[in-house]
Amino acid sequence: MPAGAGVDVSCLRHYLGVMRPVDIQPIGEELAVKWDDGSEGFIPLEKLRRACPCAGCKGEVDIMGNLHKGPERKLAPASFQLQRIDWVGTYGVQPRWNDGHGSGIFSFEMLRALAEQNA
Repeated sequence: MPAGAGVDVSCLRHYLGVMRPVDIQPIGEELAVKWDDGSEGFIPLEKLRRACPCAGCKGEVDIMGNLHKGPERKLAPASFQLQRIDWVGTYGVQPRWNDGHGSGIFSFEMLRALAEQNA
């Protein structure tokens, strides 16, 4: 998948100071990420799904600082199978899972952090 839909990611890194992926692919039970500095990272798909930052998975904080979160959802094996991954603007990706979940947007910084935890 081309990063940024035709946008020169090296230019974005220069202006925004953020490392960008140039290729993202599922390989077995991991997500492989090649970064614009030439390095690579690998994130287990289960770890990626459990780190989903969406409001349904992590909850939402109201103006008073109270966390509102629904009941924990049981995750089935299909919950860790990646259907596809979509690019979101110039800042992140949105995985779509085989159980129908797909509302979490992972910033490139979050992907990098998850990959570094796995190194």
